[in-house]
Amino acid sequence: MKKNLLFVIPSLSAGGGERSLINLLSQIDYERYEVDLFLLSHEGIFLNLVPEKVQILPLPDTYNRFALPIWDSVPKFLLKGNPSLAYDRIMFSVKNRAETSVGTREQLGWRHVANSMSKIDKHYDAAIGFLEKTSIYFCVEKVSASKKIGWVHNDYDKLEMDPNFDLDYFEKLNHIVTVSDECANILKRRFPNQNHKVNVIHNIISPTVIRTLADRESTDVYNRKEEEIVILSIGRLHIQKGFDLAIKACKKLVEEGYNIQWNIIGEGDERERLTSLLKEEGLEEHFKLLGLKTNPYPYIKQADIYAQTSKFEGKAIAIDEAKILNKPIVVTNFSTAKDQIEDGVEGFIVEMNADSVAAGIGKLIQDRTIRRQMSDHLSRLKLGTEDEIEKLYKLLG
Repeated sequence: MKKNLLFVIPSLSAGGGERSLINLLSQIDYERYEVDLFLLSHEGIFLNLVPEKVQILPLPDTYNRFALPIWDSVPKFLLKGNPSLAYDRIMFSVKNRAETSVGTREQLGWRHVANSMSKIDKHYDAAIGFLEKTSIYFCVEKVSASKKIGWVHNDYDKLEMDPNFDLDYFEKLNHIVTVSDECANILKRRFPNQNHKVNVIHNIISPTVIRTLADRESTDVYNRKEEEIVILSIGRLHIQKGFDLAIKACKKLVEEGYNIQWNIIGEGDERERLTSLLKEEGLEEHFKLLGLKTNPYPYIKQADIYAQTSKFEGKAIAIDEAKILNKPIVVTNFSTAKDQIEDGVEGFIVEMNADSVAAGIGKLIQDRTIRRQMSDHLSRLKLGTEDEIEKLYKLLG
C-alpha cells in the first residue's frame, strides 16, 4: 500500500528551496508514495515543472480573501460576516509595517494568517514543511500526519527569527532537515534540546538533467563582444544575495580595464534599488539584470566565471549547478562556503567586500591556466546527489 505524503511550501517562484523541491519531486518513487502539494500561491516559474503525479491542493476561500490587498480583503470579510478575519487582516498589515526584520515579521504574521486557514481534511503518513517558517508552522497546526518533518534551507542564525517562537513548533516535529553540515551544527547549537532530530539531506541535483538542459541552446545567449569575459550570478534579488556588492565589484573591474559583462538571473524586491545603483555607477553596458529564466543552464554553460556574493546561505544550489557545468567560482566567505567549494581548487573563497570579490574575479580573468585547471578538476568530480532521496525514505520509515 502506498504511503501518503504532503509537501508544503509558500510558492514555486524563483529560489533555491523551490528548485530543490522540484528536483526532489522528480526523484520520488511514485510506485511507493502518493504525493500532495500545498502552496500558498499557485503561481511561480517552477509551477509547470511539478510532476503530473503530484496533486496540488486547492486553497481555502478564506485564505484567498486574506491574500488580497487590505482594501479589498477587509470589506469582503465584513460582507461575508467574518469580522474576526477582517481584524486579523488589519493586524497582519500593521505588524508587517511595524516589524523591520523579515524573519520575525513572518513569524508574527503567522498568528493572523493561520486563522484564515482550515485544517486539511486528510491524514498523511508524513507531512513535510519544505521551507523554514510558514511551511513548518502550517504542517504543525493544520495537518494531521503520523510524522512531521521541517526543512531549513538557510543558516538559521542569519534569518533574524525568534528562536523561542520556532522552538514551540520544532518540539512538535519528528525530524528537522537541513542542507549542509554547517547548517546542522548551527541548528544544534541554537536548539540543543532538539539536536537529536537534526538530519542533513543535501539538495538533490542531477548532472545528466542539467547537462541535457544546458545543451538546449546553442546560440550565444549573452551576445558577447569580442574578448569579453562573462560573469554570471543566480539568485533572488534580495539583500541576502549581496548583489549590491557585485555591482561595486563590477565597477572596480571595469575601472581596472577588464572587458566584462556581469549578468544576474533572478527576480525580487531589490530590482528597483539595484537598477538605480547600476545606473548611478554607469554600468548599464556591463551589468545586466536578466530576470527569471525557466532554464538557466545554457547561461551557466556559456559563462566564463560563476560568482556568488551572498551574505549568508544554507547551501546554494546554483553553486552546485555551476560546478556540474565546470565553471570556476568566486564566492564570498559566508558561513557555509567551505561546504560548497574547495578554495583554490574549484574557485576562490573571498572576503565579503567589493575589493576582494573583484580581486578574485580578476585573478581568474588574468590566469587562463588556473581557470582551465579548475574546470578540468570539476569535470572529474562525481557531483550528482540523486541518492540523497534515500535519506528521506529512511526518515519516512
